[in-house]
Amino acid sequence: MHEESSGRRWDVIVVGGGNAGFSAALAAAERGRSVLLLERGREGEAGGNSFYTAGATRVAHGGLEDLLDILEPDERHAKTLVPPYSREDFRADMVKVTGGANDPALTEVLVSEGLDTVRWLHGHGLRYRLMYERQAYARPDGTYLFWGGLHIGNLGGGQGLVADHTAAANRAGVAIRYAHRAIGLLVEDGRVAGVRVEGRDDVRAESVVLAAGGFEANGELRRRHLGEGWENAKVRGTPLNTGDMILAALEIGAAPGGDWTTCHSVAWDAWADLNESNRELTNRLTRQSYPLGIVVNVEGRRFLDEGADFRNYTYAKYGREILAQPGSIAFQLFDADLRPLLRAEEYDMPGIGFASADTLDELARMTGVDPDGLRRTLDEFNASIDRSVPFDPTVKDGRSAGVQPPKSNWAMPIETAPFYAYPVTCGITFTFGGVKTDIEARVLGAEGVPIPGLFAAGEMLGGLFSQNYPGGSGLTAGMVFGRRAGSRA
Repeated sequence: MHEESSGRRWDVIVVGGGNAGFSAALAAAERGRSVLLLERGREGEAGGNSFYTAGATRVAHGGLEDLLDILEPDERHAKTLVPPYSREDFRADMVKVTGGANDPALTEVLVSEGLDTVRWLHGHGLRYRLMYERQAYARPDGTYLFWGGLHIGNLGGGQGLVADHTAAANRAGVAIRYAHRAIGLLVEDGRVAGVRVEGRDDVRAESVVLAAGGFEANGELRRRHLGEGWENAKVRGTPLNTGDMILAALEIGAAPGGDWTTCHSVAWDAWADLNESNRELTNRLTRQSYPLGIVVNVEGRRFLDEGADFRNYTYAKYGREILAQPGSIAFQLFDADLRPLLRAEEYDMPGIGFASADTLDELARMTGVDPDGLRRTLDEFNASIDRSVPFDPTVKDGRSAGVQPPKSNWAMPIETAPFYAYPVTCGITFTFGGVKTDIEARVLGAEGVPIPGLFAAGEMLGGLFSQNYPGGSGLTAGMVFGRRAGSRA
């Protein structure tokens, strides 16, 4: 880590030490630029939201053979099927989950450059693997089938991602400053010329790349833009993403971009101690096996289609649905037959919130759910399942339950004791609104003209996502547009 910076003018300043910021810094340093990366957190709290992720990265590819050159060796590869995931598939998924609100030009860059950018980072020492525990099921013949278009992730999850990025940046000569909170932008002669830092001297550069995240950790901004009640959401990731640099960019004339009224939010453990910004458990407080069971509120009512699609395409919007329930809480229910299928990393840890009982009445008492409502819901659900269709969690099996709301796939009866309930609330990950950019990651002003010297990447870049997002596309967007920003800064 480099320590000298006072009085020096840099070629490029990057604000934010997560996946997008490190990608930008590495791309700029690779071009021979002098690069200063400013990270608000101290060294032990750095990494932004990237640290808290599972490391899942969505890229278009031609199947397992197309990925082997970037994957860590694994003896399971020989008995694994990874279906091809084409650019057309990725593009269609973006349109599907956002309702067509995604910017087509930004989407095309994301879709077309994802795998190449992963290969670029792999060449700089970032390590990747197949995500067996999250994206595949072992089949009876001992083989593995991956599903949902999301197949690779960083070795060591988000913690491994940040560690590998940091090592790569140090090798490339990037100067990293921890505990440096950027609070404003310097503008001279119509061009961004540096960054104001809280309690420290201003730092100057020819170009600035903003990669400081969204405003999900700012309760006031959440309430103002997402709506009343969002102050009750739990912050899954870093508590440091308070929107400072989004506001700083808007203050100098940047145009807002993307959907400021929605966000990425998930089912999150409601009873666990320290269930906000937990750097030890990170992503493991999510509860993402809900497609296998049912989800009820305290009245005992179901309120969403748990099997509408693979969880990769629904999990980032269901936090919002839970937040709207009485008390902003719900319960994922499973029985003894379903319990062994749940993700071990999320449902088998000590200290997580759950209740288990041999009768539904006892389970209702333990959770505070209305027992009559719960019994009525389960009786109707169990009776409505089309049991002629085989259950298969590796495909959208069409095994449905004809209730309202329906369960479109993977409908299995909840009837075998013991019964399990996992309390979930809304965990907010990141906001979808940010600053408007072009495909070169240049920040645009109100008239659509690039602001000289200013770039943005990661969760600050608005326009890719709205209402929902395909799982794993956030890290991909951060590295793709971070690389573009650093290559042009």
